[in-house]
Amino acid sequence: MRWKPIVEALMLAAMATATMPLSAAEALPLLMAETEQGQSDVALYLVSEKLDGVRAFWDGQRLRTRNGNTINAPAWFVANFPARALDGELWVGRGQFDQLSGTVRRLTPDDAEWRKVRYLVFELPEAPGTFRQRAETLRSAIAGARVPWLQSVEQFELSNRKALEQKLDEILKVGGEGLMLHRADAIYTTGRSDVLLKLKLWHDAEATVIAYQPGKGKFFGMLGALRVRTADGVEFMLGTGLSEADRHHPPPIGTVITFRYRELTNRGLPRFASFHRVRETE
Repeated sequence: MRWKPIVEALMLAAMATATMPLSAAEALPLLMAETEQGQSDVALYLVSEKLDGVRAFWDGQRLRTRNGNTINAPAWFVANFPARALDGELWVGRGQFDQLSGTVRRLTPDDAEWRKVRYLVFELPEAPGTFRQRAETLRSAIAGARVPWLQSVEQFELSNRKALEQKLDEILKVGGEGLMLHRADAIYTTGRSDVLLKLKLWHDAEATVIAYQPGKGKFFGMLGALRVRTADGVEFMLGTGLSEADRHHPPPIGTVITFRYRELTNRGLPRFASFHRVRETE
């Protein structure tokens, strides 16, 4: 396959997509995490594993993405969920995001695929009390529902940073992404807030695909790299982390992707940037 047909096909797809009507769904006011950078008193937080799943909000009647779109889960999957708001992630297992994403995106749910999915809940939206109190109420509510695939996320109490780093190492060794730290004394809030922190060895961020660089050598006739732009206007080439399938069928121009990096240079460029995936369309 040569590069020109790929570009022409993608341009046509982008034009077609641009004429599609926008979704009527509206983003939900959920709590979003800041990045933990060693500044926190660990003892003030409840700590849990960071799950690489699909964020899902249960409004008492249906599951929705954080952008408000309905998730077409089978009726049996949600039949006995509590009649109250829940916030969590649909999850299959560590390193299984692509499989999960395919399952969740289907307009007609596949029962066999959904049998592998769990709904792991970490918050009771708008419930009273501190997060510690809400976590206890959540455990009781989930236990009372008696739904095997509906589970509360385990919360740990760690006394100091050394214990936190040991827990992070433990999670990373079994293929996990990192940790989440939630202030134990925090009342429920929404938006991006430092009452909730994410801790990983790698940072992640989002950027928009604005151009392509053709491949050379073993990548001749395929994508070599994506040119992307962050929300802050920083542009750079992103070639590491792309699979062969990505190189044959690159994300269309205008697609928002997630990339990972170690740190930022003085110019604001990400060091060791690597393509992670196309951002979840919610």
